[in-house]
Amino acid sequence: MGILVECPKCKVRGSVKRKVCKCGNQVQKSDSKNYWIDYYINGKRTRERIGRSKQAAENRLREVETAKAEGNHIKKNKSSMISLGEICKWYLDLPEVISLSSYNTLKGRLGNPVYKIGEKLRVSELSLELIRQYSVSRSQDSSPWKKQDHIATATIHKEISSLKSMLNTAVRYNKIETNPIMDASMPKLSNSRMLTISHEDYLHLLECSEEHIKPVLTMAYYEPMRKDEIIRLTWKEVDIKAGFIRLAASRTKGGIEGRSIPIHPEVRKMLSSLPRSFQSNRVFLRRVNEQFEQFNDFRKSWKSARKKAGLDDFVFHDFRHVAISNLRKAGNSPTVIMKASGHKTMSMFLRYNLVDEEDLKGMRWIERKTESDTKDISAKISA
Repeated sequence: MGILVECPKCKVRGSVKRKVCKCGNQVQKSDSKNYWIDYYINGKRTRERIGRSKQAAENRLREVETAKAEGNHIKKNKSSMISLGEICKWYLDLPEVISLSSYNTLKGRLGNPVYKIGEKLRVSELSLELIRQYSVSRSQDSSPWKKQDHIATATIHKEISSLKSMLNTAVRYNKIETNPIMDASMPKLSNSRMLTISHEDYLHLLECSEEHIKPVLTMAYYEPMRKDEIIRLTWKEVDIKAGFIRLAASRTKGGIEGRSIPIHPEVRKMLSSLPRSFQSNRVFLRRVNEQFEQFNDFRKSWKSARKKAGLDDFVFHDFRHVAISNLRKAGNSPTVIMKASGHKTMSMFLRYNLVDEEDLKGMRWIERKTESDTKDISAKISA
């Protein structure tokens, strides 16, 4: 009973201690070698392919040895029987996953690693090295969004994170034994990009924007809302008299619970000036041939406005950082802001709560007593 390693060149299996295969290939230095376990059941020799993880092979062998010692039935290794593509299809068919508002985005994030790593690859064959190779390979792909640019590190980070989450769910549902890439390192993200703008920059951006997106930018600057929550806002969700925007659970990220957002005075003024349409209940409309129509995106208008304002590095979602930071600077408590923004954890809230130099100017220091102050105090006590 033991562990065998398969030479990736000639496919011959042998002891893990061998350094060089009979074919001359240096097995120990090879990244694409597969591990097997070798054991006997009722006198019959059994060999089971585990994959490229030596640790997975050791764990499986230990499981077999325990079952034999206790006289229990040896269960089949589920991870060696199901492919990455099969797990992906099962995962995307889960009702809890289908109900996610980010389902299409998640489907795209999983599609790239599953296709590139291999749909037919057994889950047990997944390894940290394969994830590293995918990360390097993916970083060389051309970006479909920016010409003459490569896929962003943040995109690769999200893809690997989605893959790990899928496998963790498969473990929870007992579809596989373990997640072989649980400890996969994530690409380091650079946070050098601009995340905030001043009020002056915001006003300049408004001047550079087309008329139909100016109200959208005003809402984004003052209210801690997401892009889709703003664009698809309806008048039924706006209560100007009470001073609240009320979003149902189906309109929020995660779709678990609704949210009430207080209306900023500037936003109230903006909303009161907007035209309405009999054809649509949407708040934000654009004029087309003397009629007002709803819209679901404004990429070209937004890109043009940023370029004119000299804010190419500022993305729309950064408005959420700005709104949350401004609410904190206004003296609101974190719990109140989190209720309006929809953040469930303090760690996530802190990512959006930016601290700048203006905040640092208010830094407080410990006052140290000088020698003369000490003498004055001593004199007063003696007197």
